[in-house]
This record gives sequence, C-alpha cells and structure tokens, in this order.
Amino acid sequence: MDLARLIDHTLLKPYCTLTDVEEVCKQAIENQFAAVCLPPYYVKDASQLLNNAPIKVATVIGFPMGYSTIAAKVEEIKRAVDEGADELDIVINLCAVKNANWNYVKSEIESLTTACHMKGKAIKAIIETGALSSDELLKFAEICTRAGVDFVKTSTGFNAPGASVEIVSRLRAALPKKVKIKASGGIKDRHFAEQLVNAGADRLGSSSGVQIVRG
Repeated sequence: MDLARLIDHTLLKPYCTLTDVEEVCKQAIENQFAAVCLPPYYVKDASQLLNNAPIKVATVIGFPMGYSTIAAKVEEIKRAVDEGADELDIVINLCAVKNANWNYVKSEIESLTTACHMKGKAIKAIIETGALSSDELLKFAEICTRAGVDFVKTSTGFNAPGASVEIVSRLRAALPKKVKIKASGGIKDRHFAEQLVNAGADRLGSSSGVQIVRG
C-alpha cells in the first residue's frame, strides 16, 4: 500500500521552531507526502519552503479546543489562505454538539465550509469522535454531508481518544463517498495506518509519517 500520498505530515507542538518546520517540509518532499499540517504561524514559511513541490500546505483553525466564535474562525481562515494555506483543518465546537445545539453546529459548519470554498480551498471538519455518542456521530456526519465539507477528521489528537478502526468504519458507513475521512490521533506505525485505510480513511494525519512509510 502506497501510504505516503495519503499522509498529512504533522507538526503541531506549541513549542515547535522554524528549524522543525524546515525539517518537516524536507521530509515531506523526500517522501512525497500529501501535505504538511502546521500551526498558522508557520503557513507562510511552509509555503515558501515547499514552493513548487506537489505538496499541500494545511493548517489548523480554532485549534485545539474549537470553542472560539464562528466569526473568529472565518477570520483565521482568511488569514491562513492569504499566507498560502491550501487546506484548513477546522475544529468544530464540541460544546455545541454536547449541548445538542444542532442549529449552531449547522450554522458553524456551513459558514466555515463557505469561507473555505469561496477561496477554492478544502475544509477538514474536526470533531473529537472519541467523545461522541453514536447518535451524535451520525448527526454530525449528516450536517457535514449537507454542508459539503471535503473531509471529516476524527480528532485533534489533543483532547480525546484519537483515530480507531471502529470510528473510521462507522464514519464511512454514515458519509457519502464525496465526503472523505481523515484519520488522526495516535497513528504511529504502518500496520495501524493500513488498518485505517482499509476501514475507509482517505487521509492520515500523523507526526510519524516517516516512520510509517518506512515500516
């Protein structure tokens, strides 16, 4: 299985340096990963470092808690795109989900999807799937489908259990093929990565990209 083209090579530690970013971008070019996923602070640097390489620059919005306002997230999107981001990994408001405020969740996802698509960029809607009930997961998948998000992402990797084969399988059953799945959180070896892809993941977010592709 050619995993490299499915991997978002990720560096989101709060204390990462430009030297770290340079190394991640170098590794992405060497291994031909799908994307690098970096803090917004480094989007412009990554865009310059990757320049003509066929590798996307992804960044996070509302990360990692997701409870900033919709307007704040929209402004984050605009700034990130202006600085060179191709894909936006956006944390959806888990507080709203857990309060069953589905009107808010719907409004948020629709607004953020529109903001990304108006700029011609992809949105990955992140929810902490490990913190959701079965009914909440299905409702979230339904709203994402109707809003037209590009990806549903399984977790931030910071606040709840990460990716699992079970969650990816359930998402794949709940989502149409046009909505892709990014599995993220705790993916550190090739065997687990392949299990997630076989379960339906289209993209893998991991800080262990090199380790995964080298087995």
